[in-house]
Amino acid sequence: MSTPGSGGEGLIRRGLAWGVHLYTAMGLVIASAVAVLLVQGGGEAFRGAFLLMVIATLVDATDGTMARKIGVKRVLPGFDGRKLDDLTDYLTYTFLPLLLIWRAELLPPGQEGWLVLALLASAYGFCQVEAKTDDGYFLGFPSLWNAVAFYLYVLQLPGWAALGFVILFSLMTFVPSRYLYPSQPGTINKLSNVLAVPWSILLIWILWRLPTETTPTADDPAYPLAVASLFYPVYYMGASWIITVRRWLQGDPPHREAPAASA
Repeated sequence: MSTPGSGGEGLIRRGLAWGVHLYTAMGLVIASAVAVLLVQGGGEAFRGAFLLMVIATLVDATDGTMARKIGVKRVLPGFDGRKLDDLTDYLTYTFLPLLLIWRAELLPPGQEGWLVLALLASAYGFCQVEAKTDDGYFLGFPSLWNAVAFYLYVLQLPGWAALGFVILFSLMTFVPSRYLYPSQPGTINKLSNVLAVPWSILLIWILWRLPTETTPTADDPAYPLAVASLFYPVYYMGASWIITVRRWLQGDPPHREAPAASA
């Protein structure tokens, strides 16, 4: 009698499962390239780093679907793809974006130490066993530091304003608030995915128009595009907090649920 996963079909499924893990691990390759660019520094390097972060986000947005489709946890029970995913995400969503904020000198001189608060807050969020609610939301600010770094760089906010946002989003990690989780089912998440399409196109266009020899300014062609692209972050944060406040007023605190395994 054959065992589950034995035979030609089992070998194919194992190969596909390892392929999904390799796809997830591409995020580490991308992260390495981003690190090289950040060490290099300069407008062209920063633009390249942001473009690679966009690609890393696309990988992260699709590997979980592939993993569930193939059933990698069942096919390869001895390999924890969730840990690989978390390692990659911490680098591409937190560590490298915060490193970019430092390298691009977006904070006031002498205030760079506040970035450690963001690093620790994000580590806290990533280490939560139950990081999502049972009704399909992220619990606490979901460490979207790549987006924060992008807007701080493109809009070139005053240093103290940039510092304020870094502290604010760090503290919001600990607030038991709901944030949209677009890959989950539901009408609001479908709307989020629809709106994400023009937003993503705008981001690519902005990065293409960014100056490479100088620091971005309000006179650059990319600046009005960046302002227009704020429609999505405003929608995301606004919808998340409207839902959060409504649930608070209804006396419905978020109930945690262990995250599903990914690639």
